[in-house]
Amino acid sequence: MSPSLSVPLPLLFLLSLSSAALALTLARPPLEGLLPNGNFEEQPKPADLKKTVLQGKHALPKWEIQGLVEYISGGPQPGGMYFAVAHGVHAVRLGNKASISQTIPVKAGYLYALTFGASRTCAQDEVLRVSVAPQTGDLPLQTLYSSNGGDTYAWGFKATSNFARVTFHNPGVQEDPACGPLIDAVAIKALYPPRPTRDNLVKNPGFEEGPYRLINSTSGVLIPPRKQDFASPLPGWMIESLKAVKFIDRRHFNVPSGLAAVELVAGRESAIAQIIRTQPGKCYNLSFAVGDAKNACHGNMMVEAFAAQDTLKVPFVSQGKGGFKAANFKFKALSARTRVTFFSSYYHTRKDDYGSLCGPILDEVRVVSLPTC
Repeated sequence: MSPSLSVPLPLLFLLSLSSAALALTLARPPLEGLLPNGNFEEQPKPADLKKTVLQGKHALPKWEIQGLVEYISGGPQPGGMYFAVAHGVHAVRLGNKASISQTIPVKAGYLYALTFGASRTCAQDEVLRVSVAPQTGDLPLQTLYSSNGGDTYAWGFKATSNFARVTFHNPGVQEDPACGPLIDAVAIKALYPPRPTRDNLVKNPGFEEGPYRLINSTSGVLIPPRKQDFASPLPGWMIESLKAVKFIDRRHFNVPSGLAAVELVAGRESAIAQIIRTQPGKCYNLSFAVGDAKNACHGNMMVEAFAAQDTLKVPFVSQGKGGFKAANFKFKALSARTRVTFFSSYYHTRKDDYGSLCGPILDEVRVVSLPTC
């Protein structure tokens, strides 16, 4: 007979606890949601405020501040200004050279997207600098995509260690030292880099993998210009333009397929692209869906698609009530990498709000190889 192994009951209990902890760790959802006090609704102590100006490095709960940072309540302000806080009641304003920072646990090598509400308050040339060392990016805020102060942006980064220091900084200097960007919510989401398949050479073809959507946001998430895709908040895609494109979801918009799509909100200044692997001399078929987001964006729309030396212009007449059409064309690859690009030919605004930029939506991008040309 083989000898039996006797395990003391206390050890069995510890082993069961370890197994339970391991199971809980494995079942734990990926990092997603607001940062600690990410909506700034945990208020500073009265002693840490002088009127609206935060006093001291740790005056803003869960954040570290440098320079002149104001704690703002949405609505009319002293001096006749009005600050719209779209994602809650409170926000922070970064004065000249001011910043707020927070260190969060992440996983080295993983891709993350920050989602945040941001808008300018004084000057048209205001810039918001976002950084997670060694990566940094400047977001120009002169273009207001919505008239209610509800612009929401996403910015991607790849973690280089198990902790990330997230910093929002105003690099500018205005005549009024308090002037600068307003931030009213900050969230994060871990992203999974998609891969092409045998059936589709396009990564993230339906834009299903994308940034966190703020719960009380109905205006979509702006993906700002960035020509590298290694840390895109919309994995696989690059924004090759002067202006942003908008990531939209089925909950608030009409989406041709799945849960998400992109809206080309700034005409020819709003282009999205992806580089795919191809075989030189081989022919492929590019197909996609074009429509409107059922957000009162109306008019004669046109989406232009480019692949290698071939192009297609797809017209779409929008009443702003939803709907879409499918399009496709063949192209011949010239090299081992082919850039696929889409942009809107015209500029549009919503018929119920002429201060809000909008445009046609793009979804279900598909590239498949053809047996012959």
